[in-house]
Amino acid sequence: MTTARPPRPLTPDENALLRALTRVMYALPRAIDADMMRGQRLPLIEFITLMRLSEAPHRRMRMGDLAAACELSLSGMTRIVTRLAGQGLIERVRCDDDARGWNAVLTDAGLTRLERAWPDNLASVRRHFLDHLEGIDLARLAHAIQRVASDD
Repeated sequence: MTTARPPRPLTPDENALLRALTRVMYALPRAIDADMMRGQRLPLIEFITLMRLSEAPHRRMRMGDLAAACELSLSGMTRIVTRLAGQGLIERVRCDDDARGWNAVLTDAGLTRLERAWPDNLASVRRHFLDHLEGIDLARLAHAIQRVASDD
């Protein structure tokens, strides 16, 4: 019978990184959302929804896939799509291959709205995040973060 070794304590640098990461996971989306609301009257999650649809083939995604891409529950995504559909930015249409499923489809008005909001989003992302990473190897950082995010 083997005994498990106790975990190694965090070094001061590891502890500082973990605390900073925890803070940025909450502070960054709030800061960008506040900028988007102030400049565009478009919540960040709605911008992300429009963006994900703009990147999808034929600007269309199944609701479940869109929810996963936006890191939301299906019910949360349904509320957002309903709100955006009410503004004419998205349409909900039945899936061709599954009559029970629904697709969200980005309308031309939705694409125009996304294009109008994009500069404000980019400025906010740069100001609150990217400008603070000057001198850091962004490719390595992105790779490391992706490995963490995909660690199941």
